[in-house]
Formats: sequence, C-alpha cells, structure tokens
Amino acid sequence: MWAAPESGGMSDVGLFETLELTEYEATALAELLRLGRTTAPNLAEATGIPKARIYGVLDSLGDQGYVKIIPGRPKEYQPRSPEAILERAKENKRQEFESFERDVDGQREEFLARFGPAFERGGDEITPAEELFYVVDVGEPSESETRRLYHEADRAVYVLTKSFEYLESVEPALEDALDRGIGVRALFHHPDLLDDEERRIQERIVDRLRADHAGVEFRFSEGRLPWRGTFTDPSMEYDDGEAIFLVEEPDVPNHMRQAAITENGSFVAGFKRYFDLVWDHESAAEPT
Repeated sequence: MWAAPESGGMSDVGLFETLELTEYEATALAELLRLGRTTAPNLAEATGIPKARIYGVLDSLGDQGYVKIIPGRPKEYQPRSPEAILERAKENKRQEFESFERDVDGQREEFLARFGPAFERGGDEITPAEELFYVVDVGEPSESETRRLYHEADRAVYVLTKSFEYLESVEPALEDALDRGIGVRALFHHPDLLDDEERRIQERIVDRLRADHAGVEFRFSEGRLPWRGTFTDPSMEYDDGEAIFLVEEPDVPNHMRQAAITENGSFVAGFKRYFDLVWDHESAAEPT
C-alpha cells in the first residue's frame, strides 16, 4: 500500500475517472497540473508513486496526449492545459471507436454469412410478446434507454411521471432534444397524490424546469397515472415511435423492478391517445 501526501493527487483521483486513468496515472497527472514542468524523480517524491513505476506512468500519459515529454538530461514532463486534456480525452475515445468500427466492419461479411442463416431459421420461434417488448432493470439501465430516446427523437418527446426525480440523469439528453427543436411535454402527478418527500422533489424539479428548460411544457394530472415513462415520435399511422414505461407497483421496490421498451408503432400511438386525453381533459396547468 502507498499513499500520496494530503496535498497531493490521491484526493483528486475521482476527477479523472471519466478519463479511465489508472490510480497512479490520475495521481501523477493531478500533481503535474499543480507543479507544471518537472522531472520524474521530483514527481515521484511529490506523489509517493514508486520510482520504479513513475517512468512507465509518465510514458503512458504521454502516449495518451495528456503530457508533453521534453528531451534532456534528465527528461522533463509538462502537462497540457486542463482544456486540452479534456479535448484529447474525447479525441482518444473517437479514435478508439473508429478503430472498433473498422474491426467490426472487417468481420461483417463473415459474421453475417455464418450466423445470418441460422438466425433466420430460428426466427419462427419468436413469440408475439417478444416482438412487442423487451425489458431492462429500473435504474441506470432504464435511465440510459431514456437518454437514448431523447437523443434519437425526431419530432416529440412525451413524459409521464410522478415527480421527474430522475431529471438530473437525463438532463443533458433533454437539453439536446430541446436544442434540436424537439417538442417536450410532461405530465406530472398532482401534488395531492404524492407523499411529502415526493412533493418536495416535484416542487424542486418544476422550479428547475421553469428556470432552465422553459421549452418543456408540463401539466398536472388530476388522477393517478397507471404507468410512467417516456415515449417519442408517435404516429397515428402506427408506423413510428418508441416507448419505455413501467406500471404502477407500489409494493415492489425500485431495485426489483423492470421497465418495458417497445418499438411497436400501434402501442406508442395508444400511449399518445391516452396522454392527449389526460392532457386535454384531466389535468391542470398549475396544481391548486
């Protein structure tokens, strides 16, 4: 075990999680950003990283484009600016994805030739229910799918929710939809239908929508909504749209629940008809 000084990089390691650095790399980069240009021995002493490891750590940071290696006796290492580091991190991921995409495309022909016929032969065993829905766990998996719906929406997003307590986790995707001119409407449960904690959360979320996301229209349902979720791009021709939803199950804790996802255009159109009926006839613009 080792530990860096209290003023060193160990306390900052969490800030580098998104960059997918090792603990040593994160610690070294954090300290470099404080020290500026320095040598490997100086950095090892400042961070507590073993001298036998420090050169490999710095070479790795150099390979990733976060540190400039300056030749000399001894070599010196200079961090790039914080802004440049973040931009380089995105570029590294882009290049990694492009490499992955080339690898997949390189195997496409063989993969399809080998497994395509077998899949087609087995396709008759798929049940209608399996064609209509698939499920994901409630929590990060369902929130990830919800973010995807916002990003992929072409025309409109509709939300049915108690208090929209998960707003923070989908907020960047919501902003993306609004920036692209996508209409967003949300139906909340009326505050009288919520417990005290849910009511406080709803009030905070509504204030945030008014302040930061004025493009979101919302109303308050007079009755309990039998299901909650998000659906996008419904079509009355039943040929478009996608939805993620969960039914009301008060006695089932969230960590044991699953959300259903459907791309069935008829089902999504049905959600839209239900949403419009509540919006037009059974909801209020302000809770009273």
